[in-house]
Amino acid sequence: MLNLDTLADRVLRGERLSPSEGLDLLNLPDHDTLRVVDAAWRVRREAFGDRVKVNVLLNAKSGICAEDCHYCSQAKGADTGIPRYRVLHPREMLEEARKAQAAGAQRYCIVLAGRGGTWSEVEQVGEATRLIKAETGLEVCACMGLLLGEEGQKKAQALREAGVDAYNHNLNTHEDHYGNICSTHTYADRVETLTHAAQAGMSTCSGVIIGMGERPEQIVDLALTLRDRGADSIPVNFLIPIDGTALDGAQSTAHFTPWYCLRVLSLFRLLNPRAELRASAGRELHLRSLQPLALLVANSIFLGNYLTEEGQAAGADWAMMEDLGLRADTAGPHRLNARPQPVPALGD
Repeated sequence: MLNLDTLADRVLRGERLSPSEGLDLLNLPDHDTLRVVDAAWRVRREAFGDRVKVNVLLNAKSGICAEDCHYCSQAKGADTGIPRYRVLHPREMLEEARKAQAAGAQRYCIVLAGRGGTWSEVEQVGEATRLIKAETGLEVCACMGLLLGEEGQKKAQALREAGVDAYNHNLNTHEDHYGNICSTHTYADRVETLTHAAQAGMSTCSGVIIGMGERPEQIVDLALTLRDRGADSIPVNFLIPIDGTALDGAQSTAHFTPWYCLRVLSLFRLLNPRAELRASAGRELHLRSLQPLALLVANSIFLGNYLTEEGQAAGADWAMMEDLGLRADTAGPHRLNARPQPVPALGD
């Protein structure tokens, strides 16, 4: 049996866990999961204390996409009835940013559906970023699809010069599984996009969607790959089955339990001890009443909705943080009162 106290000590000393140890973590029985959460909490507390980074998403261009990502409500061929509209005006993005700041966010994530942003869209997001930087204290993260070739490099540089702090492009699933969930671009395209974003000087935000038929070994390898790539921020999404998409999410997530999802989050924390780990889409659906435990592992959340899918009410997220004795990394009006000491380790 894994000695989880020793394992956490090793991670805190900077040692890297092996793939076999990662697989053993995922395969632990449900009744041992609190021990895994405790180990992950020790590592999370060392790097981030009692802080939670609060992010807000803006769906700045919805549903107009030629890619066939099988999980996505905005994909080509998906029959989901979502709103479809072209990119918002920069001042509309600014207005939504003001709302995000008032809600207590630290980072504002501007997301555009599509294969990759056009030059016009890059310019509009750049202008919105300049306005947001001038009028709020928010970080800006852009998520505009692929950045490929020399043109992709130039677009990444333009976004950085406009003030964009981070670029999000998830790996989503393992390289060996990628062809099963998308045919219009490749895993290598996603890796190239992250490379160009990093070379332009933007922080890289890249994560996963768990529950698309990947094997446990592939989940472990993804966590290690993100560490090797130096991902600064890792959103861990749990697939939300959406009627009208190509992927039968109900079947591929049938094995999920709240305890399993906590082990997945803990795996990503223990293999990426210094990364901002975000408990993202699907946490409400799959963690259910155990959702608060996710914030003893992750140190970041999205407040409110996930592009086309609803999250829980923002007030419930703030209450969850307060009940855990955690506080937000934000100067917004909903900032939680500071506490003199972090929450003690489970069982202390």
